[in-house]
Amino acid sequence: GARRRPGGRSAAAWRALGGDLAVVAEPASRGYFRRADPRRDMGIDSDRSTDSTTAGSVTLSTGQTVTLPLVTGASMVGAVFSAPRRGVARLLPDRLRPVRATPGGRAAVTFLSVSYRRIGVEGIAPYEEFGVVLPAVHGSTRRAPFLSLSSVPYLSALSRATSGYVWYLPVTTEPARALGVDVWGYPKVVADITHEDDGDRRRTTVDVDGERVLSLDVKRPPATARVSLDGDNYTLLDGQLRRVPTTADADLGAWPFSDAVSVAFGDHDRGATLATLDLSDRALARFSMDGEAVFYPGERVPAE
Repeated sequence: GARRRPGGRSAAAWRALGGDLAVVAEPASRGYFRRADPRRDMGIDSDRSTDSTTAGSVTLSTGQTVTLPLVTGASMVGAVFSAPRRGVARLLPDRLRPVRATPGGRAAVTFLSVSYRRIGVEGIAPYEEFGVVLPAVHGSTRRAPFLSLSSVPYLSALSRATSGYVWYLPVTTEPARALGVDVWGYPKVVADITHEDDGDRRRTTVDVDGERVLSLDVKRPPATARVSLDGDNYTLLDGQLRRVPTTADADLGAWPFSDAVSVAFGDHDRGATLATLDLSDRALARFSMDGEAVFYPGERVPAE
């Protein structure tokens, strides 16, 4: 019979959940997964020894010196919803396109509630963060292989949930804001971010300039595997589209097609914009991660 993951899930179900996650070690109780390189799907060189990952240092506007690549320790809970493609596409920079998240052609929107416990930069204390990511890829499907993961319904959204265009990234301290803005062009703003943890549930509220942006309530799925992931964040730095390679080595819990998630939007401009996206009533997935995340130097995305 099929080998089972914790909680009674078969290996086939986990492959469907992870999309481009493949089992590379057993036994199941110590399952370890590696994510296939999305660059390979797009015909992009996956060698991280290129200039995009050259080590260096950057001095922030707040005075701290950041050495790249930056190694951090964090935990997060999050959820992915589907949304009409046209609305998501309007929020993306030129040259990025939404992933195809459902058979009907809907796109995806990911919400991330993150607690950084280790930053890897002297003078920057642990902080809280909330991310709104629009899973997206660079280039045309005509350039991709016949079975590009970015175009496979469900798999694209589940496997690329945290890869894509970072649309909004509130944080709780000014050094944390400078870290993201100065080095990579992440759209960070200082905010009031509050987490309420009650058993396996986390409720996060985000307020900016005294206005509610949103609140997210997620039932945290238990970790079931140790994973190694890589992906790309897209940002705008000085008006130029940048790709930021990222890797993670973390304990992962995930549950597809879940009603144990709710999100509500406030009166802040960003919240009002998100409220117009007509998100799905049920999340495509909810997930939790705890481990190490590495951020590499960004690279300019060339014109097509």
